[in-house]
Amino acid sequence: MKYLKNYLYLTIALFLFNGCKEESKKVIKAEPVVFKKEGELSIFKKETDSVIGSFDIEIADSEYETQTGLMYRKSMKVDRGMLFVFPEVAGHSFYMKNTEFPLDLIFIKEDMTIANYQENAQPMDESSLPSQGAVQYVLELNAGLVQELGIQTGDSIAYKKM
Repeated sequence: MKYLKNYLYLTIALFLFNGCKEESKKVIKAEPVVFKKEGELSIFKKETDSVIGSFDIEIADSEYETQTGLMYRKSMKVDRGMLFVFPEVAGHSFYMKNTEFPLDLIFIKEDMTIANYQENAQPMDESSLPSQGAVQYVLELNAGLVQELGIQTGDSIAYKKM
């Protein structure tokens, strides 16, 4: 009788353990992060004030949005970007953790002129990508666009929210 009770307890324990084990194998499917147009942005050449690029943008202006940015996305269309708007003018630094495609980062001063940029930031790289001085905005575009559009320090941007 004693062995039968122990066997029964062991059988119940194994059943419960295996039931819990199966429960932990459930696959949770994450929804893909999709682009949401929140504004439009143009880049202007310093010397001529002519438009050299126009983009539909998402605007990251909350703490969560500025910390997450373009993470967990597979790609971005060439005519899109993300504009980070910070509440303070300061030195800002970025990294490419959990970002799956290369980017050009454009650091923009409070007066909307381009302070500096980092070209071809590599996916998943956690190296620091700092502004060179105080900025209030950072624009992320697909890698290669700084060179393709001829963007230079001193060029400017203008944007409007939708």
